[in-house]
Amino acid sequence: MKYLHLIWMGLRRKRTRTLLTLLSVAAAFALFGLLDAVRVAFTAPQNLAGIDRLIVSSRFSIIQPLPFAHLARMQAVPGVRAIAYANWFGGVYQDPKNFFPTIAVSPQAFLDIHPEMLIPAAQRQAFIATRTGTIVGAALAERFGWKVGDKIPLQATIFPNKDGSILWTLDLVGIFHAAQPELRGMEQQLFFNYAYFDEAREFGQGTVGWYIVKVDDPAQVDRIALAIDRLFANSSDETKSQSERDFQLVVLALQPYPPIRLFRHLVSASTWQLVYVDGEGAVFVRSGAPNVETLHPIALDAPLPEPVPPPSREVSVTRTCDPGEVWRRGQMLLQLGFPVPARADLARARLRCPERWDIGLALGTALVGAGRAAEAAPLLTNALQHTPGNVENWMTYGACMAALGDSASARAAWQRAAALAPDDPRPTRLLRGVGP
Repeated sequence: MKYLHLIWMGLRRKRTRTLLTLLSVAAAFALFGLLDAVRVAFTAPQNLAGIDRLIVSSRFSIIQPLPFAHLARMQAVPGVRAIAYANWFGGVYQDPKNFFPTIAVSPQAFLDIHPEMLIPAAQRQAFIATRTGTIVGAALAERFGWKVGDKIPLQATIFPNKDGSILWTLDLVGIFHAAQPELRGMEQQLFFNYAYFDEAREFGQGTVGWYIVKVDDPAQVDRIALAIDRLFANSSDETKSQSERDFQLVVLALQPYPPIRLFRHLVSASTWQLVYVDGEGAVFVRSGAPNVETLHPIALDAPLPEPVPPPSREVSVTRTCDPGEVWRRGQMLLQLGFPVPARADLARARLRCPERWDIGLALGTALVGAGRAAEAAPLLTNALQHTPGNVENWMTYGACMAALGDSASARAAWQRAAALAPDDPRPTRLLRGVGP
């Protein structure tokens, strides 16, 4: 203690240095707390509420819908107890900054499969019976001051109404609570009646974004997932069944952390460790060994790197190559309408698995959205050779050809899409735009 006064004098001697030192220590602790929270969110044990559920989506890309006809075939799989279906809506409330998940669901089956969502019986029945009904989490209702009986106007970013408007008005008929404190995150979501969504949207009728499958025995989840995927193997609508937790982690990875947004973790080679996106949309990658703190800017409009040759070990079957989380996050970014950052993720996924034509399909779709049709054309052409009966792929290929000025190829692609889906108005509308 005899040196305490000397320490105190040293601290007071350079007050600016002392202040900056204290601030750096405080910042270090704050960053540690934030990153540890992210670590816990990504690595926390799976909650028992979801161990008996599977998410079944398109194997080609998360943006590809699945036909409603898959439902009956999956219900016949031994071990399947119930199935609900859902579709990302992507609506905006008042201002784009007010982001929260908006999802169309099959009301009764969805609530039956999710017992951890606590909702009064009367409100539950109202949700099932009301065509324009919606339910929201308690935290979301508190955030915007909503109460049962309110009307919630949402502006569509993906699915306009049949009348051409982008306004969807929903009736708030219920507010649900999470059964456990660790599930409070689900209270930031809005769910509305799928029947209304499918009837009123301008395109895509008869398809769903993904299926939620509840199984009898959680120990049989892997077997049932494999059985479901085998049902639709070698078809134009192949499926990918994964645990609910894996699906949720993809969504969680997209949540913003201001002021610098931790946009996505990349579990990749040791030379690429972490990607940041700042407020201006610039991307930086921290590279090198763990003790090297070098940030490299990435030009998102730079030419794509050529895919590396396949590794020496034999990879003869497409599904044996797993590009990891970067692939799933790229798909989710693409579905949410962010083709430029999605392109960066999907390009890295293709570098890891250049033989995966489904990754090439998603990357081609992102390139078209980013205005780089010339690079997308060979990828989409290759994908069409594997999925000649997929309407969405022909639509995307037509858009790519139109962007390149090849109206004849665009028209042929949209004619093929119109023949495959005569009830879909989009190909006909596009054909009118390219002339005879």
